[in-house]
Amino acid sequence: MTKSHPSASQPSTPTAEPGETGCAGGLTVLDPVLDPPPGLPGPADAPEAGADDPTAPSTAVQDRLAGRLSDITSLHEHTERLAHARGLTATLDAVLASGAALLGAGRGVLVTLLPGGGPGQPVGLGLDRASLGALETVPTEQSLLARLLRDQDRPEQLHSVDLAEDPAVGNRLRELAVHLGLGGAYGLPLATAEEGPLAAAVWFYDRPAEPTECQRELARHYCGIAAPLLAKQLEADRTRRTTEALRRGLLPDHLPQTAGLRLAARLLPAGLDRSSGSDWYDAIPLPDGTVGLTVGSVSGDGLGAGPGSAPGAAAAMGRIRAALRAYAVLEGEDPVSVLGDLELLLKTTEPTRTATAVYAWVEPEERRVTLAGAGHCPPVLVGRHGAEFVETSLSAPLGMLACWEAPGVEFTAGRGDTLLLYTEGLARRCGPTLHAGQANLRRAAADAPRDVRIDPDRLCAHLLAVCPAPNAAPATDDLLLLAARFE
Repeated sequence: MTKSHPSASQPSTPTAEPGETGCAGGLTVLDPVLDPPPGLPGPADAPEAGADDPTAPSTAVQDRLAGRLSDITSLHEHTERLAHARGLTATLDAVLASGAALLGAGRGVLVTLLPGGGPGQPVGLGLDRASLGALETVPTEQSLLARLLRDQDRPEQLHSVDLAEDPAVGNRLRELAVHLGLGGAYGLPLATAEEGPLAAAVWFYDRPAEPTECQRELARHYCGIAAPLLAKQLEADRTRRTTEALRRGLLPDHLPQTAGLRLAARLLPAGLDRSSGSDWYDAIPLPDGTVGLTVGSVSGDGLGAGPGSAPGAAAAMGRIRAALRAYAVLEGEDPVSVLGDLELLLKTTEPTRTATAVYAWVEPEERRVTLAGAGHCPPVLVGRHGAEFVETSLSAPLGMLACWEAPGVEFTAGRGDTLLLYTEGLARRCGPTLHAGQANLRRAAADAPRDVRIDPDRLCAHLLAVCPAPNAAPATDDLLLLAARFE
């Protein structure tokens, strides 16, 4: 394993892979026409007038220009592909695939540097999960990726003609090269002056080989362009993960254990860059031994609210849920009063937002339920012989009218029945329209196998699995389901 520092005084080793695209050779992207790389003719090399072939100089220059144009076109195509990648995963995949194409390699591995230091989860090209796991067993002192991620003494590039026979490669890496059929290797860091090392990539040939100087130069230029784009994607990914963690922190970390009632919940949040709202769920143990169950959704951020307003909606969701818990303790047995108080709070403190909600007051021992809804999807009661909607009265969402009020609904569940509360995002996932999605969700709950219906946790997982999105577009609404089974 050797470090390479390109220099005009050092001849390159022409070891191009079979089938590689044409390459002008040398520093084809940077050098001007009048300053050709070593080995190619320039103006000073032109034969004197009267030579046997006076057209040779112009033909050589044209060939060089054609080669340069091909190189630049190839680099442009790959950087365009990178610029159109959406999200961190797509960006990493693009870097690996384009690097392999520019180098004429068949496989590769890339790791990003974690904020606390050390490599993250590897991403592979032409390497399955087992192969990537095997490469992770290489000790740090032998790892090519670890060397490329150094903050100090970081090599500009690493290459080996034959990993299995390279005396500079550690024993473990040589063993894996034989086991995985890895021949030559070429690695580059992805770093910026501001951020330092961001990631490292190593590409592998299937037999002993190394890239030509032209291929190396193209790959270096590509990684130089990719590094700042990768820095933005890594920052966006860290922000998204932090925000999602904070949003999940606003929801219950566990559901209470209550005699006579088994609870389960599922929440699949939409990406904050695509969603314009935020859903909540809660199960509130009340002083008299009863339980308050609620799900709801907050949206809006003034006129024109849409994707990008979700972080503010998530913060508002946390405030509204906290207030609802207080109102539930004060007036838990009267769902209409709980939602009425929440309406007043919303109009007073969150005037640019609206919310849909359902609140149910449950007496587990008697299996008695009293609930009210505000512009929300009707709950589903799953029993031994099927499933039916619990029809709440039609009402507007909270924050839409001068004064919200709607009558409550009271019923008694049977032993073994399960009450499902869900938000609009799940219903819309289950069908092309909201009404069709609600019907499909009810049907899926009714048709669930008996061993699934008697377990609220399995029932939640089953309904999410059998209600796939009608298309492959990313979800723009949270998917939320709260199940309460009466024992």
